[in-house]
Amino acid sequence: MGSGGTIILIGLAIFAVLFVLSGIKIVQQSETIVVERLGRYDRTLTSGINILIPIFDKPREITWRYVVTGYRGEAIVTFRKRPRIDLRETVYDFPKQNVITRDNVSTEINALLYFQITNPVKALYEIENLPMAIEKLTQTTLRNVIGELDLDETLTSRDTINSKLRIILDDATNKWGVKVNRVELQDINPPKDIRDAMEKQMRAERDRRAKILEAEGLKQSQILEAEGYKISEINRAEGNKSAQILNAEGEAAARVKVAEAEAEAIRKVSDAVASKNGNPMSYLIAMRYLETLKEMTSGEDNKTVYLPYEATGILSSIGGIKDILKS
Repeated sequence: MGSGGTIILIGLAIFAVLFVLSGIKIVQQSETIVVERLGRYDRTLTSGINILIPIFDKPREITWRYVVTGYRGEAIVTFRKRPRIDLRETVYDFPKQNVITRDNVSTEINALLYFQITNPVKALYEIENLPMAIEKLTQTTLRNVIGELDLDETLTSRDTINSKLRIILDDATNKWGVKVNRVELQDINPPKDIRDAMEKQMRAERDRRAKILEAEGLKQSQILEAEGYKISEINRAEGNKSAQILNAEGEAAARVKVAEAEAEAIRKVSDAVASKNGNPMSYLIAMRYLETLKEMTSGEDNKTVYLPYEATGILSSIGGIKDILKS
């Protein structure tokens, strides 16, 4: 009887300890637990040590999304229930889905969604399966947004699509206590025939731009060459002009000097002839005649010179030169 009572007491003590320990909940940082008392919402636990009343208080479980790797390396999405709610930002990588653009092109798109639970109570009581609801809402919203755009706009307007998706999803998930921070489109894969056509179009566009650039370069080269030739011709013409002006000025100066020298010589001869009572004009004419006659008879070929009758008067004056020189 005494030993049996001791065993009972020990059992009660162990039960009491386990009962007390089951009421102690340690919540980690950035996590929370929603507690229900007798089936009704009671309170939300914060990080640290919290005391619950066993049997009466019970954590409410939330459905969460997990991605596990299968035997063949494929990604398998599973949903599990857990009592703790993660308040950190969570990323969901959704599988590829087919969407149709405004110009009726079927395209594969997969998206990344970054969201954060801001109100655990709403996340539990306003929606039954929060991850599934977010995934389906993202897929349907993505179909609606892409359906308003052509394929070219879809490929070149990722930032616009991301911004529009984020605004729509954030507004729709606000009543679930969720804040959508960012939406990213990972891959946009049009059909193979469309990709081939786009590559041909891109190649043709690059060839066209290359030909335009080559033509513009040739045009610019010809313009520069023509301008260089023009400037060269202008400089050459200005140089010839300057040279002709200088030559003309030089010839004019030379003629002036020659004329001045001849005038001085004539003056001296005239003075000399006049001092001997001679005729300076006859002397000068005779000298010019002799110089001309010398030029006419110079050369290797034999020449016959005919003197006009009037030249005898000139020859008569040559005799007077001898008298002048003697005197």
